[in-house]
Amino acid sequence: MALGIHCSILQIVGFQNSGKTTLMEKLITRAEQEGLKVASIKHHGHGGVPDNDSSSKDCIRHNKAGAIVSSVIGGGVLQLSAKVDNWNLKEMIELYNVFPLDVIFVEGYKKECYPKVVLIRNERDLSLLYSVTNILCVISHIKLDKKILKDHQVFQLDQEKLYIDYLMKEVV
Repeated sequence: MALGIHCSILQIVGFQNSGKTTLMEKLITRAEQEGLKVASIKHHGHGGVPDNDSSSKDCIRHNKAGAIVSSVIGGGVLQLSAKVDNWNLKEMIELYNVFPLDVIFVEGYKKECYPKVVLIRNERDLSLLYSVTNILCVISHIKLDKKILKDHQVFQLDQEKLYIDYLMKEVV
């Protein structure tokens, strides 16, 4: 999971209202408690420029949870007071390299290749398992058929201690 010399990257993906930001907060809080320097990147996937909507609020939630750097990008605007044209996740991570970080948690960017946690709310969300790569684990709101998920580490949403512990071992 390491990108640079010492910085791990973990993506959290799922459809809207699947719990991505909540999971990000929990991971950031735990990593910060363990003495790690944490950053977050959120993809504003709803189109347009991020403003005072939930994306901006999510970055504030990430900062309050302990991230030393957080950002949201959408519609050609990076919310670090810099205007950018079509930055991709790789460029964002390169920007973050100026900070002394141990881990970057990324919310969204389903098509990128970093290790991913896939959040499943309902059976329709199972399509994500076939459209994303590099799945580290699945966290599900519902009981799922074990045959479908035989290739993945699966946790139920209420197994929070188990999956937080598992994910922290992966990023350290």
